[in-house]
Amino acid sequence: MPTIVQKFGGTSVADPERIRRAAARVADARKAGFDVVVVASAMGRTTDDLIELAERISPVPDRRELDMLMATGEQVSVALLAMALRELGCSAGALTGGQAGLRTDGVHGRARVTRIECGRLERMLSRGEIPVVAGFQGTSEEGEVTTLGRGGSDTTAVAIAAALRVREQGGCCEIFTDVDGVYTADPRLVRHAVKLPRISYEEMLELAALGAGVMHARAVLFGEKYGVPIHVRHSQKPDSGTMISRENSSMEELAVVGCALKDELGRVSIRQVRNVVGLQGRLFTALAHSNIVVDDIVQTEQGAATMIAFTVEHEDLGDAKQIVARTLTELGEGEMSVEVGLAKVSVVGVGMKSHAGVASRMFRALGDAGIGIHNITTSEIKISCIIDHAEGQRALETVHSAFGLGLGNGATIAMQIDSSRV
Repeated sequence: MPTIVQKFGGTSVADPERIRRAAARVADARKAGFDVVVVASAMGRTTDDLIELAERISPVPDRRELDMLMATGEQVSVALLAMALRELGCSAGALTGGQAGLRTDGVHGRARVTRIECGRLERMLSRGEIPVVAGFQGTSEEGEVTTLGRGGSDTTAVAIAAALRVREQGGCCEIFTDVDGVYTADPRLVRHAVKLPRISYEEMLELAALGAGVMHARAVLFGEKYGVPIHVRHSQKPDSGTMISRENSSMEELAVVGCALKDELGRVSIRQVRNVVGLQGRLFTALAHSNIVVDDIVQTEQGAATMIAFTVEHEDLGDAKQIVARTLTELGEGEMSVEVGLAKVSVVGVGMKSHAGVASRMFRALGDAGIGIHNITTSEIKISCIIDHAEGQRALETVHSAFGLGLGNGATIAMQIDSSRV
């Protein structure tokens, strides 16, 4: 039988009734002839509540102990979900990430998956059992409990689907969440956003990295690398969804398929530092060793000195400041400044490779709306602008409207763009 991996997010298992509905969805897939592996997040706000509890004990909790604490959230939800499946007559067993064979690099709070030992999962499936796996967590080679960071349950699900080779069996990874697919923009922020029936890994990866909350970038990377079809679906609406798959020629018809907002950014700048060979490698290697993801980087020369500025998410700002301060102390020169209250608005589409004029349309729309741009970055399929946090939602609505994404006339917009030039 084909194998599918079904992942249920925190809102989908937030209370006993929703857990029962999730179990019914799994049981239906089993009755339809699929082998099923389930991955679940912690119930509702459990992870936030556990972090708040830890901070009542220690203002800066030790990361190892915090991982031990946070891993319990998913263990509660998978145990309850396995119980609900048994009540429906299904043979099911709850597993921690480590018991499921998920091995990590051992970095607490931001661990990365290194491999998955599938033996136990395969034995359970061969016996007709449903493994119910705790997302967001794994164990290091030394046996330490680690958590995968933001979006960790998505990563768990897609990694398991890749390890079990579900694509080769005609299966996929289903991500059940509180939205019914991937939209042209966050529908909570843009009222006229439209659901996309299909999107490429490349586009979804950019949107996820740029702030779209439906899928986490690391999960999409796993899907792209191993060709795992990912179906994003609403946990309460079985017929809806967006398929994330490899790019095809029809996807290039639209210059832009979606836009995203990342609205909690800080910028760290260093000045009065000599641009000696190896400076950049030294600084960003130190940041990488702490698994801090750097967003945009700008470097300018100021006489004999140089200025380097980069943005990070607010949750990483404290660690980034410490690393930069330590680096400047080791160098014996330079000064650091920190800005908060920034955001980034972006447009994405593989059609940018063959359509000109996307940048001019975006910049003109933001300018006409009176929204200032602090910095611009581009790739083959995305354009991003750093703006003030206060302008974030308005900027998102502005670019969404400028490309006609909510009007059903994206193809017309794409044709108009071809006739203009950057």
